[in-house]
Amino acid sequence: MTGYSHHKDDVLKRLRRIEGQIRGLQRMVENDTYCIDVLTQVSAATRALQSFALALLDEHMACCVAEAVAGGGADAEEKVREASAAIARLVRS
Repeated sequence: MTGYSHHKDDVLKRLRRIEGQIRGLQRMVENDTYCIDVLTQVSAATRALQSFALALLDEHMACCVAEAVAGGGADAEEKVREASAAIARLVRS
């Protein structure tokens, strides 16, 4: 089970909004929009993706990792390692 399964529709809606931002960027380039305006929208799309990633990570920690830790054992250690690796990837990006 995923941490977001109880509100999957909201998650998909948020991703569709981000997809719309990316399509808007494509249109801006097709229409030869001023570079700074395009960069401003790139920044907004990047922040939207970062915000989404952090929310997903929070849910993962609260649901998947917490359940594994409560159960203990190798699964708990693996979930903590996975979360740590995901955090490292987010920090590097």
